[in-house]
Amino acid sequence: MIDPKIHIAISASLHAFSKYGSFNAVPFTDKFIAVFSTDKPFLDKVDDMDAIFNDEPRLDDLREIYFDLLMINFFSADAIKLEEDYLESAEWEAIEEDTLDRGSELLNLLLYLTECIDEDIDPELEDYLKEFLLVDDDEFQDEYSIYEPVIENQILMESPVAEIAKVAQSLPGDAELKELFYPMMCFFQNPDPSSDNQRAIAQNSVNKAFDMAVFEILANFK
Repeated sequence: MIDPKIHIAISASLHAFSKYGSFNAVPFTDKFIAVFSTDKPFLDKVDDMDAIFNDEPRLDDLREIYFDLLMINFFSADAIKLEEDYLESAEWEAIEEDTLDRGSELLNLLLYLTECIDEDIDPELEDYLKEFLLVDDDEFQDEYSIYEPVIENQILMESPVAEIAKVAQSLPGDAELKELFYPMMCFFQNPDPSSDNQRAIAQNSVNKAFDMAVFEILANFK
């Protein structure tokens, strides 16, 4: 099964990746949809997804982002067919262990957006940081460390996207949120963007294909 939100996110991201990049990724939409839609075990679906990226290296920037989408799809569409306590089972624990090095912080953001949908609330950066990630809690200092560039730059929510781009470029190369900082901050500033908003976000992006693919995932995750 595939969650309709994930279906839309895949299509929108591949269109954006093509529009703002140098490679037409749109024909791969059906291939990804087919992988996400099967009833195979999760790790088999990961292998099938990776095979698409292995066959087309020009898509590789999206590999870990799509792993996050596959994980979200498992939670929202696949897990409902399994036993109620499956996510507490030894089998799922082994899967988590096998995939510790996969994915990105986009997973947390998509989990937050899922919660926003369930609770019928609008996504806000402060709510994400303090209520979802609990960055102010002493027990969650790993999250604080990862999100420190975001925490320190919340003023950017009131700034032009050019300022977001400037801060994004200034982050150290080893910062965990280096790649996601720009599309994430742009999304929280404009979760329901107008065409003018999208144009400005694209114009100020350094890595347009990746940034706009991620932005479209977030903007279409409803």
